Amino acid sequence: MSVPQDSHTRNKETAFFSQFVSDHKKELFQNILNNRTRFFTVVLEDIYQAQNASAVLRSCDAFGIQDIHVIENRNVFDVDKGVTIGSDKWLSVFKYRQKNFNNTATAYKNLRDKGYRIVTTTPHAKQTELPDFEPDQPAALVFGTEKLGLTSFAIEQADQWLHIPMHGFSESLNLSVSVALCLYHLRRTMETRKIDWQLSDEEKEELYLLWLRRSVHRLPALDRRFRELLEHSRLPTYDSRLPSQD
Repeated sequence: MSVPQDSHTRNKETAFFSQFVSDHKKELFQNILNNRTRFFTVVLEDIYQAQNASAVLRSCDAFGIQDIHVIENRNVFDVDKGVTIGSDKWLSVFKYRQKNFNNTATAYKNLRDKGYRIVTTTPHAKQTELPDFEPDQPAALVFGTEKLGLTSFAIEQADQWLHIPMHGFSESLNLSVSVALCLYHLRRTMETRKIDWQLSDEEKEELYLLWLRRSVHRLPALDRRFRELLEHSRLPTYDSRLPSQD
């Protein structure tokens, strides 16, 4: 079930489901939401190793990245629950998987429509080294499949090219290591510059409700009970908005 868009209904649903979640967990949700961001997002093109994919999701959660965009042109994205240790439960994963179609093009258009600058992580003639990368607008970091890397389309259609400097015999790093290094750098850059990187109040409220729902047991039964109470106007109306960070 999707989170309702109507704020009045969303507040009622938040109040209902919050009864079944501990105060400790609700406080944890609020603290994490204050550190979540959509200023940066991660895009994965044709990742096929479940361990790598899962490690990337875990890193995204650890560094406060909420959205991950998964492109499935050739390979199916799979997750190893033993590696994510539940971190994927709190993320928003968007998949582009239309058959016989350039899903990379669709993903790029969608991201640009949302205001993102497309940044591919690959050596390029006009590349920017990671320590020098300080974006002043939302950026989507695109990472390619383990052996072949990014497709030529993904590279050529990017707005910027990012490179992690190498100082040994190895020419590249493991995918999950590359993602973690980039996110660590971006997180530090984001927090030290005057960038509006936090989620809006509405985004926080929507995610808070989503996380409440993902935390409860017997969700289908509780869903039915909530709808029954809503239909018969038996739910109290009160402000369930998150407290401000101030």
